[in-house]
Amino acid sequence: MAVRLSSWFVRPSVMGAVFAELRLAWRLMREPLVPVVAKALPVLAALYVVSPLDFIPDVLPVLGQLDDLGILILSVKLFLRVCPSAAASYHAEAITSGRRFTPMTPTDAVIEASYRRE
Repeated sequence: MAVRLSSWFVRPSVMGAVFAELRLAWRLMREPLVPVVAKALPVLAALYVVSPLDFIPDVLPVLGQLDDLGILILSVKLFLRVCPSAAASYHAEAITSGRRFTPMTPTDAVIEASYRRE
């Protein structure tokens, strides 16, 4: 029983999930509370796609493009995994409710301490 690769791309649920993750990643890239190191992952993947150096050269008709697509998908998945979960859930909920992008307000920015003189 052979599985056709094109059948996975035509399914609306698979393509919808990919676009939903891309939309969430785009919002998280603009979020100030997400660390810069995490934001570097998709940027480095985009630089890999544009660079002439590849694991599999783009001269090969299908394999070269699948290599680039795989790197992009893996970098977005890894980016969503290393982002703070509070920011990811905030923006995922904002996407489902149809709100425009607004940065997340820092709720835990207060450091509570007491001063002792010795």
